[in-house]
Amino acid sequence: MISEITCPENKSTLCTEIMSGLPEWFEEPAGISACAKLVMDLPVLASVEQDICNGFIALKYHPPAAAEIFVIATRKQCHGQGIGRSLLRAAEEHARQSGCSLLTVKTLAPRGKHEPHLDDTRAFYDRNGFLKAEVFPTLWAEGHPCLFMVKPLN
Repeated sequence: MISEITCPENKSTLCTEIMSGLPEWFEEPAGISACAKLVMDLPVLASVEQDICNGFIALKYHPPAAAEIFVIATRKQCHGQGIGRSLLRAAEEHARQSGCSLLTVKTLAPRGKHEPHLDDTRAFYDRNGFLKAEVFPTLWAEGHPCLFMVKPLN
């Protein structure tokens, strides 16, 4: 079941807990802490089964037309079970209800080295209708190129 988390502290705790369990994707503790602070003010949808939150997605709105996936993460033991896809569908509906016609995401672009977990991330967005729009080589940092992807919400 997907539900919206309204308590800012619960958003932050959930973000920290799940992201910390995914060191391949979220390597830097300072980045996790910053993300946990920022999600407190964003809409956060969570996948909850038997009182356990298995994943979440936080949205950042860019009126009038776009909503951005600020962060999405599922517990490692839940990967491949459709939770990310369910969170994505819920986010699309949330964005549509807010009047948005685009859903965007920024993810790490290929860096020319073996990173299968990031290949899987990009493939997830590809499978779910996102289009590769642009690569920003230094938006985040040198050596961390940003791939900007867009999905029209029809």
